[in-house]
Amino acid sequence: MDRRRVVITGMGIICPTGNNPEEAWANAAAGKTGIGRITRFDTSHLENHFGGEVKNFDPEQELGRREARRTDRVTQLGLYAARQAMEDSGLVVTDENRYDIGVVMGSGIGGISSIFEGVKAFIEKGAKAVSPLLVPMMLPDSPSSKVSMTYGLRGPNFAISTACATGNNCIGEATEIIRRGAAKAILAGSTEAGLVDIAIASFNNMTAISRRNEAPEKASRPFDSERDGFVVAEGAALLMLEDLEHALARGAKIYAEILGYGHTSDAYHVTAPLDTGEGAAKAIELALDDAGLTPEQIDYINAHGTSTPLNDRSETLAIKRAMGEQAYEIPISSTKSVTGHLMGAAGAVEAVFTIMAIRSNFVPPTVNLENPDPDCDLNYTPLVGVPREINIAMSNSFGFGGHNAVVIFGKYRQNGRT
Repeated sequence: MDRRRVVITGMGIICPTGNNPEEAWANAAAGKTGIGRITRFDTSHLENHFGGEVKNFDPEQELGRREARRTDRVTQLGLYAARQAMEDSGLVVTDENRYDIGVVMGSGIGGISSIFEGVKAFIEKGAKAVSPLLVPMMLPDSPSSKVSMTYGLRGPNFAISTACATGNNCIGEATEIIRRGAAKAILAGSTEAGLVDIAIASFNNMTAISRRNEAPEKASRPFDSERDGFVVAEGAALLMLEDLEHALARGAKIYAEILGYGHTSDAYHVTAPLDTGEGAAKAIELALDDAGLTPEQIDYINAHGTSTPLNDRSETLAIKRAMGEQAYEIPISSTKSVTGHLMGAAGAVEAVFTIMAIRSNFVPPTVNLENPDPDCDLNYTPLVGVPREINIAMSNSFGFGGHNAVVIFGKYRQNGRT
């Protein structure tokens, strides 16, 4: 029996390069960075003063003052992206279909701002000062739960937390749910609001993030020999995934199709990737097998490309290991060069960019790639994006703890791939 085909019928995003898919993509494609000095809070007590901030977002205006006070920023960003995806999809929720529509939405860190503020209140003012809403605000499943409540979605609803692979795992697992017939549509993606001082301090102390305070716009430089770490960023993205027959029956527009999904674990180290790239390569191979594709059929790869010395080298090895000689022929880029690293939200944001690359037939650039690392010798599309026909594209996400998740997207074709 043929498995169900899964398509994307709606998209929503809020990230450092823009607050909707068109704006975010246009800036990424043009190589216009969203990274700069942090303005939302005082950084004078930190060694790092920059990041990938979301701009022009007022939670009270979006949610109302009462709801904004009762939700963590991670949920607020997720609700913003979810609203866009719901409206864009045109899917109307009714009593007849609400159990057929689910939410699979994760976060790498969850409500860290609420945790931090709650601990400070407890230590400084005592037990009575702790908000009674602290626990629901900090839980990693709060964004998925709030989205389901907001839109009355009673299908499968859960959160995945696999560090920086979270977004791809959410999209991939939601695809599997639809494939097996347990839902007809699922809002899938991820959200992250880890741009807070305690997280920045921790990343700095583990020497994982860039310290280019003098030139923040140059700090994220994937695959460059002078890279010195990633840039902490925030944001969210959601995709409406839908059973193809269901989407066609209601006349939905279709952005792209999900063709393949693979995930593995390095089982190696709490933060470092397996230096041979073996685990990530296997995830790529599994995604190709799931899609029934060969390396020659991949037209573009949106790399994980964090701008850390270890990740970029190991990802290069992984792509070579999985793709063989074809690795040198495939255009690759890291859009983290303009967004920074959205951690748990990275995969979902990059899924939107990958879909937009397919629809635009354009490979976005890896900005700041001025001095290529000899160990990163693939075609990483330095500095300027290039037009190219893109029918099938792959997006890589690899996370702390050794999580590897790869999703393959393709142009929708009525009779399947040609």
